[in-house]
Amino acid sequence: MPKRNSSVVGREFGNAVRYAIEQSGLTQAKLAELLGWQQAKISDLVQGKGGVDEVDLVRLLSYCRIPHAEVEYLIALFRESREKGWLQFPADGVPEQLRSLVDQERLASKITVWTMNVIPGLFQIAGYIREVAEKSTRNLTPADIDDLIRAKLERQAILTPAREFAFYVHEQALRLPVGGPALMRTQLEHIMMMLVRKYITFRVVPTAIGAHAGLASNFTLLTYEKFEPVVYVESLNTGLFLEDKASLGMYEEALIGLDRDALDAEQSRELITSIVF
Repeated sequence: MPKRNSSVVGREFGNAVRYAIEQSGLTQAKLAELLGWQQAKISDLVQGKGGVDEVDLVRLLSYCRIPHAEVEYLIALFRESREKGWLQFPADGVPEQLRSLVDQERLASKITVWTMNVIPGLFQIAGYIREVAEKSTRNLTPADIDDLIRAKLERQAILTPAREFAFYVHEQALRLPVGGPALMRTQLEHIMMMLVRKYITFRVVPTAIGAHAGLASNFTLLTYEKFEPVVYVESLNTGLFLEDKASLGMYEEALIGLDRDALDAEQSRELITSIVF
């Protein structure tokens, strides 16, 4: 079956419209009747396929009676939904980047992660998350940090056999003593426990090789059964989803290089064990 032409922002828009309809108390069938539409038109809309113009959208939202700020957000998403790529500027203290990433991870059949300086988020324990957040320059309040820890730990529920995971991690991320030796020992022991899961592959790029294929940035490649693949790149205050073929090609080439540079899974486990003990 060919993969659907559906962008990340289109899927985000569709999910937001679906939620607005649910909150209104109207069924999709009833709303279609009020609008004089075929129900399939609303079905396409909530699946991120488009099929409406901005006037149609405003009419639909008027029946849903959602707050003005939410209407503006949905219109902004709608205007971006034809783009191949999505740059987010979430508000400080609110883990909006995580929410959108989690939504896409739930749809993915395989998640491939590369990280140079920190433990991948899907493996981070609470103490590690707190230490990294407290050293952040984003001026997070204690409540913000608690929210971030909660969101990151909840995100880890994605680690199930429903999908495949591949992690490429630089050795320096394993050796950086975030929170001190005791916390790092607990963090590495947690990784070792997670690696008994057959659907998780964890490979270390050793410091000894010097320059490597992942020097440009950390990133996550999301592969889907129904959609085209997506690369997610996160910076200090933005999240960027890339979907154009040129960008995807470059990141896929980086993964080929990381696969070449990294230790195999058994060697990687042995390295982690040597650091812990």
